Amino acid sequence: MTEATSAVVSAGRSGGHHDEDTPAIRTYGLRKRFRSGQVAVDDLDLTVPTGAVYGFLGPNGSGKTTTIRMLLGLVRPTAGRHELLGRAIPRESAQALPRIGALVEGPAFHPYLSGRANLHRLDAADRTADPATARARVDAALDRVGLLAAARKRYRAYSLGMRQRLGLAAVLLQPRDLLILDEPTNGLDPQGTREVRNLVTDLARDGATVMLSTHLLSEVEQICSHVGVMHVGKLLTQAPLAQVRSSAQARVEVETERPDLAEGTLRRFGLTGLSVAGTKVSALIGDVPPEKIVPVLVEDGVPVRAFGVQTPGLEDVFVSLTGEGFDVSG
Repeated sequence: MTEATSAVVSAGRSGGHHDEDTPAIRTYGLRKRFRSGQVAVDDLDLTVPTGAVYGFLGPNGSGKTTTIRMLLGLVRPTAGRHELLGRAIPRESAQALPRIGALVEGPAFHPYLSGRANLHRLDAADRTADPATARARVDAALDRVGLLAAARKRYRAYSLGMRQRLGLAAVLLQPRDLLILDEPTNGLDPQGTREVRNLVTDLARDGATVMLSTHLLSEVEQICSHVGVMHVGKLLTQAPLAQVRSSAQARVEVETERPDLAEGTLRRFGLTGLSVAGTKVSALIGDVPPEKIVPVLVEDGVPVRAFGVQTPGLEDVFVSLTGEGFDVSG
């Protein structure tokens, strides 16, 4: 392989028991301290429900990739234990890993081989794969990620986005019960990013559990059912996406030429978290019905240019948890 820190873990479905009530991923106090003394992951209790699209969210350097590498047995934890598909790792890795596909830190392939040849080599190394169906499965995987037309091109001539697509194709050579994808849209243009999002949605619809590690809030908000937020090695929160969103309070915002008057009115309603920025005044709305605020603003002589209630998103949740934000673009 061309990159020592990269890994494509892929194998075929081998059956095996896994109760749908049992989480696809569960960790107990997982911890990783490097020789330098840095604690990359600290006391991690992660639960990924079976059938979920779990957005593993956090800025670069928050411990997401280290966590994934521990889950797959690529890095040994300093403390704690974990299970994949109900199997204890590493003791029952032989039963769990053949049902898991993973893309970690970008794909790594032989540069002198074509995309198709690289996939055939990977498939041939899989003891559970049927050689008689290899050609059909390889072409189907290439087609699913939009690389069939470039299948004969050598890997070294692939762009970053094409390399990322080939890594996804490697994961799709066999059916999967669990997919663990680390920044799968890295290097992709907007169209490619949309295609990967659609692909993840399709895989989940087909019955796979997907753990999607990303620093892009937009990815999580568009396709994930559950979310876990990492920050400086710690899991700050994890829950269904709707529940995480609701943990941040909505804000009311008034745009006016007299922000001083508007601020006074909002204070009389008992609203907290007031903020004044130029002609805009906002506050946490709490339990106050917004339709009751506008008439009082008018009675108080506030010339209201605009009035609205801002529904909190993941960025608001992250800021409320950590006091800082990160990349929210798609």
